[in-house]
Amino acid sequence: MKGFTVRLKSVISAVLLGGALLLGSGLAYAADAEEVWWSGARSLPVYSVERTDNRIAISFDCAWGTDHTDAILSCLEETGVRATFFMVQFWAEKYPDYLKKIDEAGHEVGTHSATHSYMSRLSEGEIRAELESSSAAITAVTGKAVTLFRPPYGDYDDLLIDTCNDMGILPVQWDVDSLDWKDLSAADIAQRIVPRVKSGSIILCHNNGLHTAEALPIVIDALRAKGFEFVPIGELVYRENYTIDATGRQFLQSTQ
Repeated sequence: MKGFTVRLKSVISAVLLGGALLLGSGLAYAADAEEVWWSGARSLPVYSVERTDNRIAISFDCAWGTDHTDAILSCLEETGVRATFFMVQFWAEKYPDYLKKIDEAGHEVGTHSATHSYMSRLSEGEIRAELESSSAAITAVTGKAVTLFRPPYGDYDDLLIDTCNDMGILPVQWDVDSLDWKDLSAADIAQRIVPRVKSGSIILCHNNGLHTAEALPIVIDALRAKGFEFVPIGELVYRENYTIDATGRQFLQSTQ
């Protein structure tokens, strides 16, 4: 049985619309801009995962530059953490050596689109072209199929999510935002992440954040001290027999 997304009731009070929806259902937190976008989405991506263990995932969006990427990769290697990197096609094509290095280090690679566009503004054909083209560019280097997608700016709508699901690509957001793109200090980045993480959390960072590499050892040590285990997103999420609630949390359905 394939996984499916929860759809909210079409008739809902203004209070609930302003509260529940904005808190989880259709709120898209902008990863690469200061705005917060809401596209009226009812089909949802995965924001976090309900688990019986303490698995969590840390992810990095790759769209602009590589200045701090080596330091991030070194930290991940030293701490034994495998992460997920979401790459825009033009980044992957400009830096194929980094794509290869990331893949060969044991990290997971997903697509972050071809052109870093607002996906809710695209037609189904344009969405498919973005996903197919960007996935092909990644696979050409890694030899591995791409099964995860993170929409640029966290922007999505029903059409995007339904198209992803139809293509067998799982759309993934995050429930813990480091805001490292704002060039916060390492201490501030850690303070944004550590208290917010729970079992099944997905942490958002960027490969070119000014102080991200400096913050990583603090974050990793603190979360491990709390008993959390880092895994790539592909080892955190469920691929079938699941539901997603109104906050974007993925639940495994009972097979009994």
